Amino acid sequence: MTELQTSPDQAVRVAALYRFAPVADPAAVRDALQARCDAGEVRGTLLVAPEGLNGTIAGSEPAVEAVLSTIHAMPGFETLELKYAWTDAVPFHRMKVRVKREIVTMGQPDLDPARQAGVYVSPTDWNALIADPETLVIDTRNDYEGEVGAFEGAIQPNTSSFRDFPDWFRTEGRAVLEQTGAKRVAMYCTGGIRCEKSTAFLKAEGVENVHHLEGGILRYLETVDEDESLWRGECFVFDERVSVGHGLSQGPHTLCRGCRLPVDEAGRASPHYVEGVCCERCHDTRDDAQRERYAERHRQMEIARKRGDIHLGTTRKD
Repeated sequence: MTELQTSPDQAVRVAALYRFAPVADPAAVRDALQARCDAGEVRGTLLVAPEGLNGTIAGSEPAVEAVLSTIHAMPGFETLELKYAWTDAVPFHRMKVRVKREIVTMGQPDLDPARQAGVYVSPTDWNALIADPETLVIDTRNDYEGEVGAFEGAIQPNTSSFRDFPDWFRTEGRAVLEQTGAKRVAMYCTGGIRCEKSTAFLKAEGVENVHHLEGGILRYLETVDEDESLWRGECFVFDERVSVGHGLSQGPHTLCRGCRLPVDEAGRASPHYVEGVCCERCHDTRDDAQRERYAERHRQMEIARKRGDIHLGTTRKD
C-alpha cells in the first residue's frame, strides 16, 4: 500500500488501507461499501476478497471517516493498516469497489494471512533484526523496485510480479535459506501487505521463524533517522511521486510513460529517453505508432497539468 504524506491545510482526505481478515460474503460487503462511498461522493478503489480488504479512497474528511466507520464495524476489521494524507484535489475519477479472489495477487488460494502471517517487527526494532547474521533478509517486491533501493544485505528475488514469488522461493529461496543456515527470515515490501502475505506463504511451506516489517519501507523511512538507517537508495511508490527517501521526501526518479517503470537521472540522459514516450528499457520494444500515441497522451497530460486538472493518464495502480 502506498504511504502518503500529510498536509493539513489541504481539503481532500486520502486514506490508504488494508487488512487481512475473513470476509464471509464479499459481494454483500462490496455493495455496502459502494453505497456508503457513493453517498459521500468518496472516490478511489477498494478490493474485497475472502481474505480481506485493500484500497485507497479520497473525499471530504467526514465522508472518508464514514466509510472507515463502516469498515471498522465489520467483524475482524476493528483495526486496519491505515495511512492518511491530505491533498488539494480528489486524485481519482470514480469509486470502484471490486470483488477479487485476493486483495494482493499471489496465486496461492489456500493461504490464510489473517491466521498464518509471521511476526510483526516495528521500524525501531528492524535494524537489530536484519543486522543479525543469523537473519536472512528477503525483499518481496518486484525487480524494478529493488533496483531503486533496498535494505542493506537483502536477497533480491528479481521477480517481475508478486505472483512469481512462490516459484522463486521453491526453486531458489529455500536453497539460499538452507545454504546460509539462517535461523530466521525477515521480509519487507513497500507498505506491508506483500510481506505480510509472504510470511504466511513461507509458514505454509514449513518455515516457522518468519518476520515482516510492520508498515513496510515507508513507515521505516518515516520513523528511522537517516543517520541510523540501513536503507540504501530510494523507495519506488505507486503514485506520481515515483520514489521517496527518508522523511518521505520525493526522490529523483521520474516515470517512463511507455513502460510505467522508474527512470533515474542517468536514465534520463540516455539518447533513448523521450519524456512521456519511452526510455532505455522500452525504446526498442515500441513501434512508431505506439510512440506517437504516447506522445499525444503526454501532450494532453501537460495541457491538463497547466490547467490544474487531473488527466486519466496520470492514474496508477498498486
